[in-house]
Order: sequence, then structure tokens, then C-alpha cells
Amino acid sequence: MIRFLLLALSSMALFSFSGKTEVFNPETHTLSNGMQVVVVTNRSAPAVVHMVWYKVGAADEPRGQSGIAHFLEHLMFKGTKYTPPGEFSKIVSRNGGTDNAFTSQDFTAYYQKVARTKLELVMKLEAERMTNLVLSEKDVLSERDVVLEERASRTDNSPSAQLFEAQQTALYLNHPYRNPVIGWEHEIRELSAENALSFYKKFYAPNNAILIVAGDVSLKEIKPLAEKYYGPIPGGAEIVRSRILEPKHRAARRVSLSSTQVRQPSLSRVYITSSYRTAQKREAYALQVLAEIIGGGTRSRLYRSLVLDQKKAISVSAWYNPTALDYGEFGISVTPRGNLSLAQIEKALDRELLEIKTKSISADEIKRAAKKLTAEAVYARDSLMAAPNIIGRALTTGQSLENLEAWPERIMSVRIEDVVAAANETLVLRNSVTSLLTPKKRGVQ
Repeated sequence: MIRFLLLALSSMALFSFSGKTEVFNPETHTLSNGMQVVVVTNRSAPAVVHMVWYKVGAADEPRGQSGIAHFLEHLMFKGTKYTPPGEFSKIVSRNGGTDNAFTSQDFTAYYQKVARTKLELVMKLEAERMTNLVLSEKDVLSERDVVLEERASRTDNSPSAQLFEAQQTALYLNHPYRNPVIGWEHEIRELSAENALSFYKKFYAPNNAILIVAGDVSLKEIKPLAEKYYGPIPGGAEIVRSRILEPKHRAARRVSLSSTQVRQPSLSRVYITSSYRTAQKREAYALQVLAEIIGGGTRSRLYRSLVLDQKKAISVSAWYNPTALDYGEFGISVTPRGNLSLAQIEKALDRELLEIKTKSISADEIKRAAKKLTAEAVYARDSLMAAPNIIGRALTTGQSLENLEAWPERIMSVRIEDVVAAANETLVLRNSVTSLLTPKKRGVQ
């Protein structure tokens, strides 16, 4: 639903768990209907975050119905058999809480943050809309207009968002990650109540969902409540998430966009690569270390070279998103200084990347990057939202709690040869899309 939220959560995945440091120390239980329950105890305040994650996202949509996962997320705030239309969020608010939801390519999540004493109330409400959603044609049509307006304001009126859509359709030649989560406008306009209910009945079942509760509770306290409210819901048919794959990429791709709304030109490049689930051995962890070495702050390779030494850029960054069911993405962004052209900054960037791939990365760089990444785990303990967000993203994209707990150890065990191999395997132009965003003078076509 919101690209920037997903990037933030991707970097949150760096704060994962370790059996030694016990950052979150999650406990888990599975109900008889197949619903996994995960609890993270945090006694810092008498509050809880209650989340339900569904293992379905935009990449699971029927062909020609792009946006249906996100559309259904909106419709879930309409009425049920026992809750009048529009009352869900009002009830949460009247009881001192907040609620929201979000959709990605791989998952859809709903959450409420409330006082500990209101946990049973929101659990009852959430369990009810898992199975008793009621949609009127009027509600569906009005909400469809809301989604169209959301697309118009966030995408159609934003040059950077338009370029991002073009980038993704070029990056993925065949895989459904090429379609925007919010959907294509012409397909959104055709979405119906029938489409939404069909998607709902197929994917919204307890055996395709994960309940995560974080805060002033324990698994012992949560189990009877989960059994009471979610336990009676029958499990649905087994869902196998089988998606079409990417063909071998043979050519680098480029997209560009000029707009009068753009004030500062910028260049970005995204490489398709492996995710946590699909990576071989240490590759995903090595790519996280590589992203930190390349563009993780003012001590990174690109910042020191392009910003400080050569003074060709005013900002640089690098990132890697490994938390996806199918493909990960490794990205680099550069904003040139002054009148330097994007062609000039691209040449400078390519020289730096070639040096990273061909010249030895130092043991000190590896150690500093790994230490910084693992040290950040400490800060996640203080946030009630961090634990359920990280765990939910992981469990809906093929990871396990054991994988998460092993994360710090795996990051600290990354070696020079792992990073060099990951750089040479990933930073290959034929697997990339280079995006150019430039200003345009008014009146120029």
C-alpha cells in the first residue's frame, strides 16, 4: 500500500532476533485450525499491539484484477454481521486505541494498538471480520472511488512514484511484482463486490493467517483468548502460493521521466536478486553487509568518494530488501551536485561499483558494517510496533522464528569472500534497471 512503509520495515528486518541477545524472545503456539499465534512480552507499558497478518498480497491477485488485495483491505473496514458499517475504527477509537492496515506484494496486515484491558475487545472485532464481512454495492462503489483518489494523489500526481512504477515493470519481465500494489487505474475501475468477496473467501482463513500480539501480555494469557475468538473459525482449503517466475535477464533496462514538479535530478539503480527465502547460504546476509558498506551513512564507500572526495554528489544511499517471498531487490540512489549531469554521475557510480567488485573489501569494513547492523537490534526493544512488524513480514514470506533468532550470528559470521561474491553476483547490469528523474521547463513537451 505504501512503498515507503515497506522500505522502512525492510530495514527493520535488520533488528532481528538472536537466541543469545533475546531481542524479542517470541513465544509461539498453533491453534487447531492452523492459525499461528506469536506473542512478544514487553512490560514497559500497560499496552498491547494486536496484529493479524494474512499470507496474501498483490502478487497473489488474479490476472486482470490488480489492486484487489489493497481494495479488500479498505473494504475490511466496512460492516460485518455484528458491526455496523464504518463502526470498527470508531469502536477502537472510543476505547482509546488506534488501528490501521497495509498491503504489500506478499502480505496484508491489520493492527490495533490499545490498552492491555482492551485487548479482548479488539481480538473479538478482528476475529469477527475474518469470517463475517458484509459488503453492500454502495459501500464497494464508494470505496473504489476512494482508492482511485488515493492512486491519483499518491502516484499519478507524483513524478517519483510514476517513475517507480515504470522501474518495477521494467525490472520484472514476467513476475507479478511488476504490478503496483494499489493496482492499475483501468483495472481498479472494474473491481467489484464479487471480486472482493471471492478473494476474501479464498485467502482470509485462520490457516492462512498469523496472530501476533506484543506488549504487556504473555503467551499463557493470550492462548485462551485466541482459542475463544479465533479457534472456532474453520480452517480453509490449503493455499499453495505458486507464482510464475522470471526468465533469464539478458539486457540492462533504463527508464526516465521529466517533470516540471521535479526540482533536483536524481539517479537510481535497482538490481533483482535473491531474498532471504531464495538465497543460497550466506548471500542475503552478505548483501545486507554490502549495502551498509556501499551506502550506509557518512562512512560508506559511496559517500566518502562521491560526496566528500570527488564532490560530485550531495547524497547517496544503498539498500537491500531481502524480506520477500520470491525476489529481493538491491538499490542505489545518487543525487548529483550542482550542474553535474546524470550521465556524469552515472559514470562515477559505475567506476565505484567496479572497484568494489574487483578490489578487496577490507576486514575492517566488514566488521564495522556487521557491528553497526547488529547494534541496532538494541533499539527495537523499546518499540511495541517493531516486533510484530518484523515477525509478521518474516513469517508471511517464508522465514521462521529460528531464522530470525539466528540473524545476528549470521551477520557477524559474514566473511570478505561472501561479500565480494555477493557483489559480483548481484551488481550485474543485465539484472538491473537504471532510473533517471529530471526537471523539465514549463511548456516543453
